[in-house]
Amino acid sequence: MDLKSIAQFEKAAKGGRNESFRLGVGLIFVVMIMLYTSLTQGASGPQGVMLVAAAIIGGYMAMNIGANDVANNVGPAVGSKAISMVGALLIATVFEMAGALIAGGDVVATVQKGIINADVIGDTDRFIWLMTAALLAGAVWLNIATAVGAPVSTTHSIIGAVLGAGLAAGGSAAANWGQLGGIAASWVISPVLGGVIAAAFLYWIKRGITWRGDMVDAARRTVPLLIAVMVFAFSAYLVLKGLSRVWKTGVAQALGIGAVLGVVGWRLAVAWVRRRAAMLANTKAGINTLFTLPLICAAALLSFAHGANDVANAVGPLAAIADAVRSGTVSGRAPIPLWVMVVGAAGIAIGLMLYGPRMIRKVGSEITELDQMRAFCIAMSAAVTVIVASQLGLPVSSTHIAVGGVFGVGFLREFLKRRHTDAIEFIKMHHAGADKEVVERFLDGFAAATLEGKRLLLAQLKRQAAPAVLSKFERKQLRKVYRQQLVKRSEVLKIAAAWVITVPAAALLAALIYYAIFGMVHARG
Repeated sequence: MDLKSIAQFEKAAKGGRNESFRLGVGLIFVVMIMLYTSLTQGASGPQGVMLVAAAIIGGYMAMNIGANDVANNVGPAVGSKAISMVGALLIATVFEMAGALIAGGDVVATVQKGIINADVIGDTDRFIWLMTAALLAGAVWLNIATAVGAPVSTTHSIIGAVLGAGLAAGGSAAANWGQLGGIAASWVISPVLGGVIAAAFLYWIKRGITWRGDMVDAARRTVPLLIAVMVFAFSAYLVLKGLSRVWKTGVAQALGIGAVLGVVGWRLAVAWVRRRAAMLANTKAGINTLFTLPLICAAALLSFAHGANDVANAVGPLAAIADAVRSGTVSGRAPIPLWVMVVGAAGIAIGLMLYGPRMIRKVGSEITELDQMRAFCIAMSAAVTVIVASQLGLPVSSTHIAVGGVFGVGFLREFLKRRHTDAIEFIKMHHAGADKEVVERFLDGFAAATLEGKRLLLAQLKRQAAPAVLSKFERKQLRKVYRQQLVKRSEVLKIAAAWVITVPAAALLAALIYYAIFGMVHARG
């Protein structure tokens, strides 16, 4: 056996050891949940068994949320190299758990988004089977999506699962079909809004800073404004979304709080940027460093809000089962015991640490190339889109917003790159036959000009009679050669397909699991 073969064997063995370690830690967590639930909750008989099973599945669901969904909050920061993978995992873990335990709330709706009518189910045992099937189906679908590298909506996964299990348990009368229209609308609304808002922020940064001759001076004026908008947006976002379960406020009050804090943030940012500007190089790389600290803060705040909200996707059905076992009735809202919240928070943190890096890399660097400015725009789109959607009453998904923001900045870069390439080709056509030095001198002047200067140079050329060197068709073919795709199209198609099939796939899985539970229970009886 040669050295190359030995190295390949050792690499494969190392990968196997890492996978075994991850599986082992996950198994230990699940066993601890099983032991705690069976020894402390005092439930006996078939319902006690179902509670233990649901607790185990709830922990499995939480780990899958950590593995898939949390990447949207820290992926752009890692992809832009603002923070390392280890730093991102630590920040996300701490703030996800803090959000879940501090602001996760003490009561949860037993049926997400009112997607089914619990009164139609009626029977407590059927309701427990329904929720168990939904929890397991949502977790399995998230696991599948993570395995194929597709970031999907946890909320849509559990909604689809509850719908499928509800239809299996109570027939078509159990579903609130009117709610499905809003969910389907969010497939389009969330990524489009997120992409447009992220692209708008990036265009603002380019026009306000990086397209200026003196970028440092432009940054002194523009970056404090951007930070003020960020403080305003995230303050309102946290009040509306992150703290909504423990502090109920309206949109107007949230915006007012955000505005006050935004002004404070602007005053502090002016002094901070002024101190940093003296040490900055007048380059794009130098300006990028101004966005590192705001981006880290954004990642932490997004993680806190996500933990406060999405932990309910893991523990909501489990809390509903625990309440049904305790009270013997089906309720529209159920209290969340502390142990249930800890299962959700710890599961999200463990899933993130064990399996999160793959999805973080996917969102951060495998769809389009990100730097700190672009990643900042994506984080901003997440907060602003939620505020806009709340004001308009539109359903949105945080996962779809974040990934849509990645698409938005990537497609804007494609558009601007294509427009720049067209301008260069236009210049070369108008200098056909001229000396090489003349062409290069004009191109150097064009590259160094401000945005307005570039427009004037192109306008002057257009007023001149251009020689008919190439036909329209030939120019079109030439543009195709120079066109660059800065967004990986295969990832766009894969992720879009996963979004579309999430609800029906989770629904089908849940129905099958419900029928399996129903069959096992009746076979035993």
